[in-house]
Amino acid sequence: MAQVTFSPPFTAPSEVASQLRQAGYAVLSPADVARWVGCGLSALMALNGDWAALPPDDFLKDGGRYRRRRHACFVAQGGSLQQVSHRAHWQPVEYNALHGGMERWFAPMEPGTVAQPVWQQLLAALAGVSDAVFAPPGAPVPWFIEAHQFRIDTTDGIGRPTPEGAHRDGVDLVAVFLVAREGVKGGETRVFEAAGPSGQRFTLTEPWSLLLLDDARMIHESTPIQPVSEGGYRDTLVVTCRRGNFQGADVVGQAAAVG
Repeated sequence: MAQVTFSPPFTAPSEVASQLRQAGYAVLSPADVARWVGCGLSALMALNGDWAALPPDDFLKDGGRYRRRRHACFVAQGGSLQQVSHRAHWQPVEYNALHGGMERWFAPMEPGTVAQPVWQQLLAALAGVSDAVFAPPGAPVPWFIEAHQFRIDTTDGIGRPTPEGAHRDGVDLVAVFLVAREGVKGGETRVFEAAGPSGQRFTLTEPWSLLLLDDARMIHESTPIQPVSEGGYRDTLVVTCRRGNFQGADVVGQAAAVG
């Protein structure tokens, strides 16, 4: 039986902020992501090699072995960007019923990756749209940014991009970049209003297409993936921006300062 997929409802780069305000989400094609970030698509694609060597996620409570990841944290304000000390990723159980309340110390992102100009441009674009949509007019605020590189594979027959199910993340902005998709079916993106009946479903298939979400307004999930050829996987980059502080800053210990 053929798999039914729905095309993403793409937004023009100039309409990203207004689409986020009106609908609570926006989706960009790869070419428009590059325009929006201010780089060539080839510069984004040059980051892809990182995903082949991601270490296992040792914190999966469903017993799975299908997820690999790295993690890094930054603060952006008024056009400046600074990487901060490596820290645990933490969410309350209200936002992540499966892994909430745990200090999850993932392997850090590679220094060579976060030093790339395109990486700085990408985070600057996300901080900029966060300023436009969530900050008081004329008053840019510090954005506490967490970046997660994920590979979900099908070695054991099925991979779950969101094992916690449909959820919110407890931040202001969520950005989900599809980095690569090879030899799999499934992985449909679903977004729903947190306080209403509306929803959308579509499948991101092209490398460096992007979903942006107003996390307070929208619930999201990705359906499981299954292999259609040996070694199938789905790679994503998830970046969140949050006002005030990193989530769990009052309960999470920090490692020694970077550098």
